[in-house]
Amino acid sequence: MTVNDDVLLVHGGTPLEGEIRVRGAKNLVPKAMVAALLGSEPSRLRNVPDIRDVRVVRGLLQLHGVTVRPGEEPGELVLDPTHVESANVADIDAHAGSSRIPILFCGPLLHRLGHAFIPGLGGCDIGGRPIDFHFDVLRQFGATIEKRADGQYLEAPQRLRGTKIRLPYPSVGATEQVLLTAVLAEGVTELSNAAVEPEIEDLICVLQKMGAIIAMDTDRTIRITGVDKLGGYTHRALSDRLEAASWASAALATNGNIYVRGAQQRSMMTFLNTYRKVGGAFEIDDEGIRFWHPGGQLKSIALETDVHPGFQTDWQQPLVVALTQATGLSIIHETVYESRLGFTSALNQMGAHIQLYRECLGGSDCRFGQRNFLHSAVVSGPTRLQGADLVIPDLRGGFSYLIAALAAEGTSRVHGIELINRGYENFMEKLMELGAKVELPGKALG
Repeated sequence: MTVNDDVLLVHGGTPLEGEIRVRGAKNLVPKAMVAALLGSEPSRLRNVPDIRDVRVVRGLLQLHGVTVRPGEEPGELVLDPTHVESANVADIDAHAGSSRIPILFCGPLLHRLGHAFIPGLGGCDIGGRPIDFHFDVLRQFGATIEKRADGQYLEAPQRLRGTKIRLPYPSVGATEQVLLTAVLAEGVTELSNAAVEPEIEDLICVLQKMGAIIAMDTDRTIRITGVDKLGGYTHRALSDRLEAASWASAALATNGNIYVRGAQQRSMMTFLNTYRKVGGAFEIDDEGIRFWHPGGQLKSIALETDVHPGFQTDWQQPLVVALTQATGLSIIHETVYESRLGFTSALNQMGAHIQLYRECLGGSDCRFGQRNFLHSAVVSGPTRLQGADLVIPDLRGGFSYLIAALAAEGTSRVHGIELINRGYENFMEKLMELGAKVELPGKALG
């Protein structure tokens, strides 16, 4: 992209109406691609979105000798790990870019090659996501880790061994790390306080298809019995519930009506309850969910984010934009990422009334309560939003800025839209399909 191509002009005030499709979940597909490294046979993954994280993992897999090619249907990838090999350090660094996904290559590469290299990692700046825990887990499995100037070098002098691990917090990334490492480790691994998001369950389904033995208990405990060998898998990824909710919030904020083909009720039940409390309407059928603003005033709410099955943190930012149009005071308590509410300062510049607090304003204390983080918000509405110059801070915050610009009066310049490609497939085309008035400087789009 050129510099101008990374700026989007948004002419607000037009309701978004029409139909778009969401494909496989950003939080599952790249991890399922990494899982293919563990197999002795090719795997076939369907419902794959064309997003940057998928391209990053595809490049990293190819660097390690995995053949990745399109399958027979759109959105299908065939991954053949028969000839896994070591990759050049500089090439890994160049492909990884700002993604955090390379950390999940550790376990599979240690099993296949006996060693791995992980460069410095990036990702969205929404709060602490320490990678040290990943390395601590790998050490418990028996890996040795050496920190060097260009990254981390890992070795497995002997076969990795199963272990007992209790997560201090039910982290999705840490749970994925344990799963991808334990399935070929010797003996049994017991993981307590694990994440149980739908994407974690789908990854477990992938690994079970490959021959893994994994049991999930109701108390967030996962037991993995290591096996000597895994095969390939054929799997259709679950739909992206986070993207679906983003479009739902866009429909609410712009007084629109959007049919999200591919959206699934089961993984969105908590969001749907909240959407209805705010005053949004939805209708579910076998192919997707229609979301719309039914008219009248939106209602203010009290909302706390939490790990699944609670209200997902990735649903929070887009919904906050809609809450600026609700009558009364809405209270948001963010308990997952301590810095996720920083995006609201730009909304205030557009005319919103959002005040941040260090105190826990939810029903219970959380781990950020005594640590001086602005992790609670009070949104006073409704307020009229005005177009502004916006710089995208992170993936979900970036899409939230798009929603705000679409709901605002006048024109906004949204800078850094390339970041949105990390998790939203063809979002520019989808905006045009919904009637949004957007354009790249010098090149009309809709």
